[in-house]
Amino acid sequence: MGHIIADLKETFRRGNIFIQLIYINVGIFVIGTLIHVFLRLFEVNTPDIFNLFALPASFIGFIHQPWSLFTYMFMHAGILHILFNMLWLYWFGSLFLYFFSAKHLRGLYILGGICGGLLYMVAYNVFPLFSSQVTGATLVGASASVLAIVAATAYREPNYRVQLFLFGAVRLKYLALVVIGIDVLSITSSNAGGHIAHLGGALAGLWFAASLSKGIDLISWINWILDGFISLFQKKTWERKPKMKVHYGSNATERRKDYDYNAHKKAQSDEVDRILEKLKKSGYDSLTTEEKKSLFDASKR
Repeated sequence: MGHIIADLKETFRRGNIFIQLIYINVGIFVIGTLIHVFLRLFEVNTPDIFNLFALPASFIGFIHQPWSLFTYMFMHAGILHILFNMLWLYWFGSLFLYFFSAKHLRGLYILGGICGGLLYMVAYNVFPLFSSQVTGATLVGASASVLAIVAATAYREPNYRVQLFLFGAVRLKYLALVVIGIDVLSITSSNAGGHIAHLGGALAGLWFAASLSKGIDLISWINWILDGFISLFQKKTWERKPKMKVHYGSNATERRKDYDYNAHKKAQSDEVDRILEKLKKSGYDSLTTEEKKSLFDASKR
């Protein structure tokens, strides 16, 4: 029973970022909808707020609003749009966390969105097929980010089986191939831009997973920027640090005790990190009795 509780605590801790991404998307959609209803109700003439944060297809439009390469991946055009994207993010986000960390999920969401947006703009500005649509066309939605998560998970565990309604158990690699194949065949559809962005996100997911298997973390810079930005809103960042006091003579014993205590805590932390890495790669059954006990003790602290 104890190890089950420890597993649940660890799963919840790792899933915080994943839940936050859904909250952010839904929150932005609700706020945007309320603003739109308010402006329509009172017939207020204002600039198009939606397009201000949507990603323009033209390079010129992007130069005027470069922030849109980041903001577009948190915006949605309608209730069905956000519903299906959040369902995919829920299903594959939770599956992703079995094989990767929560920070990987957060960083890959951003990387997939960026790559999807860039491929969308390049395609619309380079290929003559879209020359008549490039002016005024915009992109919104988390689909590219979600496809990056799907592709990375399928690359990491291609033979993992998922249960699908009416289809039964399907290997991840086949599910990913079908989804990506539909996007390739839909490039000439009315939503060509969205499908192109999906492909960009899927390529980002494959790139990330393949690089990570070689020890290269492509999204470390994204998480570094996000951690720095989040720290600006944390109280401890702005708290005035007390001046360091140096004690001599009779306090030498106390200093030695502090050193031993900190060294012990560091060793415990390193051991927990090692066990979590083993758990992520090989599963709970691979842990020894001592490792399970250490993990459970750590979850209670």
